[in-house]
Amino acid sequence: MKIIGLTGGIGSGKSTVAQLFVEEGFPLIDADVIAREVVAAGQPALQELADVFGVDILEPSGELNRQLLAQRAFADREATDKLNAITHPRIQQRTQELFDAYREKDVEAVIYDMPLLVDNGLDRAMDWVIVVDVAAEERIRRLVEYRGLEEEDAQRRVKAQIPDGLRLAAADSVIDNNAAIDNLKPQVDQLISDAPWLA
Repeated sequence: MKIIGLTGGIGSGKSTVAQLFVEEGFPLIDADVIAREVVAAGQPALQELADVFGVDILEPSGELNRQLLAQRAFADREATDKLNAITHPRIQQRTQELFDAYREKDVEAVIYDMPLLVDNGLDRAMDWVIVVDVAAEERIRRLVEYRGLEEEDAQRRVKAQIPDGLRLAAADSVIDNNAAIDNLKPQVDQLISDAPWLA
């Protein structure tokens, strides 16, 4: 089974690209979905996060207040590292379980949608790496316009990730998403047609 790593900076449109692959029949392992699962109410990681970032990140229902956690966890590199130290080992364990399940089903290739693929050095474990590339200024604009973030928060989140150049250096293929969304599907279709990960 080939593992195709799909990554891009926050606000790059990576999830949209992932969905285009799914529409063409590719199985998807979404690190963001797994990340939400490992901090769901009752999960051990949630209490660890509360211990580090304050119990007020927990809603009365026991659910995580994601916005408050994000404000604190992306305040500086040290805080971000603490967040990652709590969540990443659990995310990796769950991800491995899903990879194993697809291998048992004899799937030819799976898309692994992972925002921090290169940041965490996981790109080297992939059979192929696709980077969705968008200029940082455009990503900030999209985060403000489409996700409703304050501009300062959007800038902080973009800055917390590795520079675009390092991400691009790890790419086997690049999907340019600086233009209109209509430009994405032809690029994905071409990649699927070429299937370089099978070469």
